[in-house]
Order: sequence, then C-alpha cells, then structure tokens
Amino acid sequence: MRVIGQRIKRMATIAVTAILSVSLASCGQATDDNRTEISVWSWEPSMGEVIRRFEKANPDIRVKWTNISGYGNLNTAIQDGYGTPDVAQIEYYALLQYAVSGQLLDLTDKIGSDYSNFFTLGTWSSVQLAGRTYGLPMDSGPMGFFYNEDVFRQAGVDATKIKTWDDYYEAAEKLKEIGAYIAADSGDGSFYDAMVWLAGGQPFHTSADGKTVTIDLDEDAGTQRFTEFWQKMIDEGLVDTTSATWSDRWKSRVGTGTIASVFSGAWMPSLLLSNVPGAAGLWRVAPMPTYGGQPANAENGGSALTVLQLTRKPDAAYRFVDFVAHDAQGISARVDGGAFPADYATLNSADFLDKTTITNDRGIEIPYFGGQKFNRVLSEAAEDVSVGYQYLPFEVYARSDFKSTVGQAYEWSGSFHAYQQRQEAIEMGMKDKEGNPLEPLEKPGKKVSLSEGLAQWQKDLREYGLNQGFTIGSVRPRLTF
Repeated sequence: MRVIGQRIKRMATIAVTAILSVSLASCGQATDDNRTEISVWSWEPSMGEVIRRFEKANPDIRVKWTNISGYGNLNTAIQDGYGTPDVAQIEYYALLQYAVSGQLLDLTDKIGSDYSNFFTLGTWSSVQLAGRTYGLPMDSGPMGFFYNEDVFRQAGVDATKIKTWDDYYEAAEKLKEIGAYIAADSGDGSFYDAMVWLAGGQPFHTSADGKTVTIDLDEDAGTQRFTEFWQKMIDEGLVDTTSATWSDRWKSRVGTGTIASVFSGAWMPSLLLSNVPGAAGLWRVAPMPTYGGQPANAENGGSALTVLQLTRKPDAAYRFVDFVAHDAQGISARVDGGAFPADYATLNSADFLDKTTITNDRGIEIPYFGGQKFNRVLSEAAEDVSVGYQYLPFEVYARSDFKSTVGQAYEWSGSFHAYQQRQEAIEMGMKDKEGNPLEPLEKPGKKVSLSEGLAQWQKDLREYGLNQGFTIGSVRPRLTF
C-alpha cells in the first residue's frame, strides 16, 4: 500500500509540475488579464450566474469554479497540503468538524455588526464556534414533503391530507398497489438524522468548544420512535432501499414516478429541476407529516460558504463569500434558481413568497411545481423547526460510518425483497429473456435490523471520538414526570 501511495504522490507531483509549466508558459505570453484568481468548490446549481454577477461587480477578481460535492476530495487536498480551494461550500452539519480542526479561516473580524441580525437564527448559529464565525450562510433546509401529484392522484391519494406518519403509511400502501414507492432510502445518514430531529430526538450533544460529546442513540426517545416506524416501512417493502439518492437509478425512478415523493430540505426545488427536468409541472410540496400530526419540523442540509485556512488570497476569497451570501445580487441569483435563502429580508419579501417558477441554467423560468407558490409552504415550514438538535464535531465521519453500520440493514432488506420477488416470479412460471425458467436468487442470511445497526454505529462513534481526542461524556439522566 505504501508503494502504491508513493507512486500516486509521484504522479500527482508530475501532474502539478506540468500544470505549473503550462501556467508559467502562459505568463510569458501577452495577456491583459491581471485579475486575482480564486478557486471555488461548490455544487450550487446557480453558481455560474452568481459568478457572472460577481465578476462584473468585481473586475479585479476571476473565479474558477469546480462543481463538486462530498468531502472526500476536500479532505484529501487538506491532508496533502495542496490543491485546496480558496472557498468551499460546506454543509452546516460538517462545518463544525472543519472549524474544530482549524481548517477554516476565522471571519469574525471581517463581518459587519449587522450580520447576526441579517441571517436567520438557526443558520447564523450554525456557522459559530465558541463565539467566532467560520462561514456565511448560503441557504437553509427546513424540510418539506415533495411529491409527484400525478402519481399520487393515480393511487387515489390526496397528499395535502397526509398529516401523520400513519397517514403516510396508508398512502405508501396505496402507492405500492400501482407499482410506486413513496420514498427511497438506501441508508442516508443525513436523512436519518433529520427524521430523528423531526421526531423530537436529540441523540448527540456537543459542548460549546466542540471538545466534549455525548452519544445516546440507544435510549433517545425520538431516535427510537423513528427507527421503529421506518423499520416497519422497510419490512413491508414500502421504501425503495436500492436507489441511492442522486444516483442515476434514483433520478430515473423519480423521473418516471416509480419514486413518488421525497422528504428533503427546502433547497430541493433547484436540484429537482437540474436533476429531473422532465418531471416539471408534476410536482408539489406540502408540510411534513409528523408522528402525531402536530406541526413540527427539522432541518435537512443547508450550507455555508467558507474560506479555507490554507488560502493565499483571503481578502479576495472573503469578498466572494460576502457577495454570494450577503449581497442582494448574489442572493437573488440563487433564489431565482430555486435556492431557499438564509436571510430575513428575502424570506419576508413578496417576490420570494409569490414565486411560482424556478430559473434554469439557461435563464428560462420553469413552473416546476405547476404554478404552486411553493416558497410560501416552505417558509411556513421554516417557522415550525424545533431548536436544540446538535451535530457531532466529527459528523462527516459519522455519516460515512452510518453507511457501513446501519446501512447493512438496508442492504439486507434490498436482498430480501429481491429474493421474495424472484420467488413469486418463479411460482408464476415467468421466464428470462431467453425463455428459460428463472433461477432462484441466493437466500439472504440472518436479518439485520436498523436497531442492530444503530448499536454498532454508536459503538463506532464513541471509539472514534476517543481516538480523535474528544471527551466522550456520559448520558445525561432523564427527567421523569
């Protein structure tokens, strides 16, 4: 493994040298472009338009944008010490981890005195650590129930009447009868955390300085409440456990209506348009159903723009961050593209609340939600978000480990339902493409439950925290009444 690693590093060095050589050769050519270049890593669909507006307003800066998501590449660049962007989009759940480890530039002395009142309370608190600011909020993710109205109508379900988890379960059964899933979940830690939050759970507690954590997955009431419900949904084959969100399979199934709805953050409209444009006009959004039907909500996603500690252009990088998150031009470009804002002024504006279209990357306004004023639904949902939920200061690792622990329950379920379907097909006498009798699939082994996966996840998280130098606190005693 060491030899392979050394070869990779040598190859990377050669590649970097070649790039530098090309850059230096370019410098020897006549050029009038003396702008400062900053690199930006972001998956925001409207970033191209944002950059056009920024460069027009800031002619001394050029922005090189890399459309990228996930944290593997960022972690590798930080570890290697080169290739890091000047500016990175980082989700709120992950920001604490990078701030605690000293990877983000402290922006406290750059921001204005009005910023804490400019952004919504939840988003502003998400970019703070020990009273210091490590990013500016781009958007927020109060959850919404996004659904394909055409498919629900075919199943005889009025999605606007779904208020409780029991209602949701009954709707899922009706959708299954017409060959559609009400949801897809192949083991997504971010979705699981958000649903636990929605259920009133608080399994993680992190101290103000990010150094002490408490992990309580096995006894937290909200965690157990959602786990029990979701296990029932999975066991009855009401959830597609084989389509990972954003995979080509998922996009195809959402596009055809096989996956008929999504629980997601309020940033979803822009990503639905960019990933499933063919379903425009068919989708709507409604408030989240809750366990008992009482109005409540949680955040799923939402992100900030940050400046990396390794940047050599901190002033230019911050000017871009400030334009995107705090300037009216930057904010409007993202909101027009379907982003959900993090500032009070936009959230309360009539233009935002009355929007019925999303602007695509060609500047065309698309009525993706069939003329619905979708932002009004999502703005009301934002008012119901409960406070108190906390992330771990190593949440990026936690969500990666979720896939290899709790994810085993999803894998088992997918194998089991595939086995069942094949057995049913064999009993019906169905044949393969060559006309031969179908062969049975290998029978899955012992069932792996979500609860078993959570127990292993908790064990891993506690061990990882200790190994990383965190203090793992004891579970707080619960009050009884």
